[in-house]
Amino acid sequence: MTSLGSLDAVLFDLDGVLTPTAALHRRAWAKTIGDFFERRGVAPPYSEDDYFRHIDGKPRFEGVASVTESRGIALPLGSVDDPPGFGSIGALGNLKNAEFQRVLETAPAAPYPGTVEVLGVLASRGYRLAVVSSSKNAAPVLRAAGLLACFELVVDGEVAGAERLAGKPSPETFEYAAAQLGSAPSRAVVVEDAISGVAAGRAGGFGLVVGVDRGALASALRAAGADVVISELPELLTLVRAVPDGC
Repeated sequence: MTSLGSLDAVLFDLDGVLTPTAALHRRAWAKTIGDFFERRGVAPPYSEDDYFRHIDGKPRFEGVASVTESRGIALPLGSVDDPPGFGSIGALGNLKNAEFQRVLETAPAAPYPGTVEVLGVLASRGYRLAVVSSSKNAAPVLRAAGLLACFELVVDGEVAGAERLAGKPSPETFEYAAAQLGSAPSRAVVVEDAISGVAAGRAGGFGLVVGVDRGALASALRAAGADVVISELPELLTLVRAVPDGC
């Protein structure tokens, strides 16, 4: 059986792994890109398949570029400081973020059932824990979900920008997190629900890549490089021997 064995750090994606905020992101993307495509008279219209093919797990502006290019739309890059709108990749990305913030206010983040117990088990066994997320909203989401204190490190979109780290599917954010925790990739676990995140874990040579099937499909996660696919986070406890203790 695959196990955590001699591995010493566990690197979690956030949205869709620890909290169900991936669904909120999908709603925000559907509204933003759906409206944009409708304004442009683009066919076919935006669908959930676009999210998993072009957006899931990627930094926000890369997701905008990928999904618009999929319809042959060449938007100017603009700036990350562009006001929310439809005129550039920067503006459209900021429009999506504004929509996400609106949705988050009406549906506050909460962890998936069993998340706190899983983190407690890992902490009690001495594993170093980090969140590695493409989102720039990682800290507020973790705080709202009551999980921020469970992690000694958060590598999010803000950190990636400051450190000039390439986003997933590049392994750079995971590699950076492992190094900050004093671990080597070969001794660290990546836990991801996105195909791009699983691919990042595989590309970085991480000791174990765990896919969490929240809609991307187990077969796709395995094809991207997942060693193990689970449907709920507590299934990680089959890989360690400990008693849940709280984080």
